Amino acid sequence: MIVVNGVIRSSAESIAALKDAVATMEAASRAEEGCHDYTFSVELNDPEVLRVTESWETMEALEAHFKAPHMAEFQAAMANHPPKSVELKFYEATEFTPSRP
Repeated sequence: MIVVNGVIRSSAESIAALKDAVATMEAASRAEEGCHDYTFSVELNDPEVLRVTESWETMEALEAHFKAPHMAEFQAAMANHPPKSVELKFYEATEFTPSRP
């Protein structure tokens, strides 16, 4: 499994302006083959931080996502409301169930 954790620093106004683009991106990404999760969230204690958490079955599924039309549309929306910074980290992970949750 591939896990992506992202931190997008912006303004609360820009994040609010991206709400429709984020909703479209989440729905379209979740419908992609190999996507287990695709979620944006605003930090409760810092409304200028938008986080993205993704999990993909394979690297090939993630690479196909990068080429999807909704990715280009989302990037265009982001260009209209440029963030202060974007940090993405990619991890290869194995899911397991702990003995004590």
